[in-house]
Amino acid sequence: MEFGIFSRTYSRPTLDGVLDAISAHGLSHIHFNLRSAGAPSLPDRIEDELCTRVRAAFQARGFTMTSISGTFNAIHPDEQERRSGARRVCHLIERCRQLGASTVTLCTGSRDPDDMWKRHPGNDLPDAWTDMRETLDRLLPAAGEHGVVLGIEPETSNVINSAAKARRLLDELDSPWLKIILDGANLIEKASPSEMARTLAEAFDLLGPDIAMIHAKDLADPPSRPSQAAGQGALDWDTYCNLIHCHAKHVPIILHNLDETAVPSSIAFVRDRLYALL
Repeated sequence: MEFGIFSRTYSRPTLDGVLDAISAHGLSHIHFNLRSAGAPSLPDRIEDELCTRVRAAFQARGFTMTSISGTFNAIHPDEQERRSGARRVCHLIERCRQLGASTVTLCTGSRDPDDMWKRHPGNDLPDAWTDMRETLDRLLPAAGEHGVVLGIEPETSNVINSAAKARRLLDELDSPWLKIILDGANLIEKASPSEMARTLAEAFDLLGPDIAMIHAKDLADPPSRPSQAAGQGALDWDTYCNLIHCHAKHVPIILHNLDETAVPSSIAFVRDRLYALL
């Protein structure tokens, strides 16, 4: 099993500082955000110099860039905002392999104009689905051309808010370049232990063959504490880890939503739970 972390878990003034902090924890895989290299997360243009600098820094430390963030609001109510985001992601896709990655992560979005991670009643309307499909129809040709996987993550606050909707999207598009990032905590709001176990089992059953990455973060408990060490929240880790072992033990497992101080205990918790199943 390969374990990694979001680069933005660490706030440092330089890329080298970020990567050295990650290296100190013995991790080998990184979900990268260009802000960790001093650039915008989704710039209009990615220069050769930046690609060379990032790739060299990763190679010098033996790191694998499992993915790079291309998140924008794919169903923003303003069509020009959607088109602008799609244009910039297409450019990121073009540069993705030069940066050292082969997967770009996306957000399926929200009708909320200010926060792509916020629930909105318009997310469940047919036109939201149509706009999301149109956005992906702009991105997938670039992904195929450059051999880059697009990773989407079912989240209760987004238009793809369940495993069933994610399965529907995969079946409709039928593209080898569209895969799933599964985050158990993002499939659940308030649930009894039995409901949580059923939700997690359904997700792996429906999406298992298409899972390209697992996110390991806890379910905030209480919700006012969104950043918690793994094992300190409400997620049913026994069920989650058993399902990972059965369906997705060969994909990278990426920790996030952590304060830096919680990284060592979170790595140890997740590793110990999963290694005990081997």
